[in-house]
Parts: sequence; C-alpha cells; structure tokens
Amino acid sequence: MTEEFREIVRILNTDLIGSNVVSQELMKIKGIGPILARAILVKAGIPINKRVGLLTDEELSKIEEMVRNIHDYFPEYMLNRRFDRFTGESKHLIGSDLTFAIERDIEFEKSIGSWRGIRHRLGLKVRGQRTKTTGRKTKRPVGVKRKKK
Repeated sequence: MTEEFREIVRILNTDLIGSNVVSQELMKIKGIGPILARAILVKAGIPINKRVGLLTDEELSKIEEMVRNIHDYFPEYMLNRRFDRFTGESKHLIGSDLTFAIERDIEFEKSIGSWRGIRHRLGLKVRGQRTKTTGRKTKRPVGVKRKKK
C-alpha cells in the first residue's frame, strides 16, 4: 500500500505545506501556538515530526475536530479566550473570529477611554515600550538638520 503525498493540505481555511512538519504547520492557523499544536498532536496520537503531506484523511479530520472542540479535550487554562469580557464564558477562537474579537476589544478600550485605548487611538506603543527613539513614523531623521548649501 503506497501512501499518497499531498503538496498542500487545507485545514480550517488555512493552507499547510505538505513537506513541512505537522507541529510547525499547525502554528500557521491563527489561534494555535507551539504548545497547543504539540498537545493536539500528542492527544490525537500523531507523531510530532510527521510530514503534513503524509497525514491520512482520518488524522486530518481528527485534528480538525479537536481544534474545533478544544474545550472538550484540554483544560481551561489552555484556551485563548478565558472569561470573555462580553459573555463571561471561556472559549477558544481561531482564524477570523480571533481577529474580530481582538478588534472588538481594542474598540471597547478606546470607547471607555482607558490608557491602552488612548494609546491605540493615538497610534503609539501600548505595552510600555520606549518611544524616544523607536516607533517613529516620519521618513526623515529627527534631531538632525542638514546644512543648506
């Protein structure tokens, strides 16, 4: 029985390259990090170093089902949306749902006028980074004047 190798595998609206390792390629799905990717593979019984193109249809469907229902397979602390601000429940968001939720949180912070919301509104650094020399958006150098000839 010969295994069929696939160059591109599509899981959860994300194209994964068939020649790469499964644990690395799962991280391309927005909402899955390195620890969760390895945990999914261990729980599904798939070798971590297996190539994506060599996965069978059963293994692919198992991975997809586990990612869709992460709260059934893993403890709450592994979810990316614990105690949601609006609903109060813990869930795990993937792909465009995660992007939408992050944008909604930023808009909420802007509307209530929190410090982070103000920094977002002004287009400045939010997490306490230095801004004296980094994060400049002008094209010309600041603090240096050229001589006129």
